[in-house]
Amino acid sequence: MRICYDAMKALLLAILAIAAAQPAAAQEWPVKPVKIVVAFTAGGTTDIMARTLAQRLSEQFHQPFVIENKPGAGGNIGTEYVARAAPDGYTLIVNSVGPMAVNPTLYKSLPYDPLTDLVPVAQISDVPNVLVVHPALGVKSVEQLVAYGKAHPGGLNYASTGVGTSSHLAGFMLASRGGFEATHVPYKGAEALKDVLAGRVQFMFATIPSVIAHIKAGNVIAIAVSSAKRSRSMPDVPTVAEAGFPGFEAGSWFGLFAPRGTPAAVIQALNRATNAFIAERQVQSKMIEEGADPVGGTPEQFGAFVRREHEKWRAVVQASGASVN
Repeated sequence: MRICYDAMKALLLAILAIAAAQPAAAQEWPVKPVKIVVAFTAGGTTDIMARTLAQRLSEQFHQPFVIENKPGAGGNIGTEYVARAAPDGYTLIVNSVGPMAVNPTLYKSLPYDPLTDLVPVAQISDVPNVLVVHPALGVKSVEQLVAYGKAHPGGLNYASTGVGTSSHLAGFMLASRGGFEATHVPYKGAEALKDVLAGRVQFMFATIPSVIAHIKAGNVIAIAVSSAKRSRSMPDVPTVAEAGFPGFEAGSWFGLFAPRGTPAAVIQALNRATNAFIAERQVQSKMIEEGADPVGGTPEQFGAFVRREHEKWRAVVQASGASVN
């Protein structure tokens, strides 16, 4: 009986030691700098979002959160890097709709699966695309653009920031659902907007932050946003859905992810800190001013959203015929 008692006592002490060690381990993170990867070049919307968040996380956790840009292959290089990283909470990524929801269908083969190799932490923001036209076109609404396209077959070109980007697929969706022809003209990044501003291309779906200054200056006319509801940045601009295309959603979004297997306690700590950052009045005002709608929420909510986006964009990419080797 004595042996049994001693064995039970030892087992109980071991269980208590393990239980006590788990919160301690969670509290120990982070004990060194944390890397936040951005799969795009410095200075873009994703990079700006990530750097602002990193500053707040550094203050919250008293450790540096350092941005590392790993651009290339439409965001695939940086995304794969994080998907293959050690799941210890020291390598994270602020990512967007392309690598997470579009590229799995756009590229013939990907070395990672965004739905299984990365864990959603928190959605930071929605960034709707805004449909802009050159003033010389004489169009001031989606209805007028569709009518123009039908009356001038082959007379419309639309710019995008690249094959398979949300700006490309949004233009395809509008022309397809509107029943008019429009020629897609892909560019590399910001070059697309330059030709719209010059009037060489008639319309474009652009992220609000990239074009809002030109809208205010009257260089282009904003006729609709591609979000489900009006953007808080441009409340007077109607949605494409309001123009007779229900369910039309084709914007960008940004969120924080970690490698699969990252401890749940770390995910929860990051989620709480990210939501606190998003809830700051100054942060919200700045995001809205620059064209982003703050979101936040739980990891589970963000995960469900990413899965819906994956299914939506898979259908659009397949219908468009777009592909990248």
